[in-house]
Amino acid sequence: MDAAIYDCPKEWAHLLPPGTQRVRRETELTEHFWPLLALTPEGRQTLAQRREGEIICRLLLSPGDQAVPAQVRAETVVSYGLSPRDSLTLSSLTEPVLCVQRALPRPDGAVIDPQEFPLPRLPGPAEVLLPLLGLYLLQMPLTKVLFL
Repeated sequence: MDAAIYDCPKEWAHLLPPGTQRVRRETELTEHFWPLLALTPEGRQTLAQRREGEIICRLLLSPGDQAVPAQVRAETVVSYGLSPRDSLTLSSLTEPVLCVQRALPRPDGAVIDPQEFPLPRLPGPAEVLLPLLGLYLLQMPLTKVLFL
């Protein structure tokens, strides 16, 4: 697997980008080096309460309003959320636009420059789906824009 998302709601399983594994148990996180690991806000809170094993990833996609759990080791952290400090945010909620605030590294070594992506109709609120949108952005071919 190229990517994983921890504590992903089961309703999102069919929305995950190809090559992304839905991880439900913390022990699964410690058994693998993840090129890309995304934490849902709930997953991040769960990890903060437990301190078992070290989780290693190249690129971590994590909620910006919470500190990265102590047991997570990442080369790069990409924060997501509604704060202007977050690397990945929304510039509009009424007509959602995904905003890349600063250059973001991808697991394949390429870089995504700051830019905005108007989003198509989504299966839920864009602010809730930010971890999924981030996974798509960091994995999709740079030649096309494809969300959900």
